[in-house]
Amino acid sequence: MATDAPPPSKGGAGTEPAPHAPSTEEYTEVQESAEFGELRRAHRSFAFPLTVAFIAWYLVYVLLSNYAGDFMGTKLFGNINVALVLGLGQFLTTFLIAWFYARHAASKLDPKAEAIKSRMENRMETRTEGDA
Repeated sequence: MATDAPPPSKGGAGTEPAPHAPSTEEYTEVQESAEFGELRRAHRSFAFPLTVAFIAWYLVYVLLSNYAGDFMGTKLFGNINVALVLGLGQFLTTFLIAWFYARHAASKLDPKAEAIKSRMENRMETRTEGDA
């Protein structure tokens, strides 16, 4: 999608980082730290299995819808059939996963990320004070 806005100019306003911004080396140092690795592992060990499980659950639903029409059309009560219950289950699991992830992030990920952020901000303040 093309836009009519011109590209940013080189050397113009806003191209230089703020004087107190971390350097590339500082970002790399934090990224390679054991603490950041632990944060990444905590996120991945939660997000990847749930993502795989949800995709598998979704694919089972799609495959059943395509190839097991008689089973999906089985009436459970009134006009409610297996397909409707499983379809609503897709929405329910989406919301449950989002809620579960929010709890996990608040209790496990956010404190670790905040500690890394605070440490990096303290380094920037110390460096800025030393330059003044």
